[in-house]
Amino acid sequence: MRTAKVTRKTAETDISVEINLDGTGVYDNQTGVGFFDHMLDQLARHSLIDMTIRAKGDYHIDDHHTVEDTGIALGQALVQALGDKKGIRRYGECHLPMDDALVRCALDLSARPFLIWNVALPTQKIGAFDTELVREFFQALSTHGGITLHIDQLHGFNSHHIAEAAFKAVARALRLAVETDPRKADAIPSTKGAL
Repeated sequence: MRTAKVTRKTAETDISVEINLDGTGVYDNQTGVGFFDHMLDQLARHSLIDMTIRAKGDYHIDDHHTVEDTGIALGQALVQALGDKKGIRRYGECHLPMDDALVRCALDLSARPFLIWNVALPTQKIGAFDTELVREFFQALSTHGGITLHIDQLHGFNSHHIAEAAFKAVARALRLAVETDPRKADAIPSTKGAL
């Protein structure tokens, strides 16, 4: 079973993440940040990774630590669930349209974290949510998940649509990357023999 459970407790946040890479996209995410929960639900549903996240944070300051630390814990859970990465496809990509927005994601589960973020969210808020936290989440996910992650906005003028398209594009690319390659299910997808 490619599953993982990670807990992260600091003076700022208390987070638990449970995932199943071979799920059906079942989710139960409660972070105390409404828009972020909606995005995590999209990430689970479209990656087909079962995901249960519980987070409590220092909301009296803002949502930054909660969002960032959730990205850290989710990245760590991905690493744990993937193990030695034997048999995975490793790479994934997606062009995701959502109304006015079109976002492209390409990623590599390389263990070499790097984020390229070419996304311009035109407003500072989506409801009560700070739009700059979208990038913070993906930076934390990339760094702690060992993911080379490229996210590019090709079109879009509505911040909600752009952010949601980004989460869905990453989800679809992640779905491809974590899947077992039936032609090489017993091999690590690297000439180095390790990832």
